Amino acid sequence: MAKTNYKTIDEYQITFPAEIQDRMQQIREIIHEVCPEAEEVISYQIPCFKYKGYLIYYSAYAKHISLSYPFSAELLSHFKADLRPYKVSKSAIQLPNTEPLPLDFIERLVAFRKMENEGIVLRDK
Repeated sequence: MAKTNYKTIDEYQITFPAEIQDRMQQIREIIHEVCPEAEEVISYQIPCFKYKGYLIYYSAYAKHISLSYPFSAELLSHFKADLRPYKVSKSAIQLPNTEPLPLDFIERLVAFRKMENEGIVLRDK
């Protein structure tokens, strides 16, 4: 694998095919809509957004895009039904490139992470 040294999200995204770039850009735009204050950075050589700490990462692969962060038990429980169709770990959700992006889910996920970083914790009933 070639060594990379991305400085910006644009530098990262441009290395992928156009359709993958479009998918990543949709995620990026949702993050900025939900959290306009989020700062774009590259961390671990992938796109990362910071707001009162680390908010969320995304990264692209041949078969999927991953949303990642060490997700809390509350988040995983809150979105249990939404997560069923996807491969999920405590730190990543894989969204297959062969399926439409779940834009509403991504928006709700980012909003939840924003609230977590603000110290607001939603607990399931």
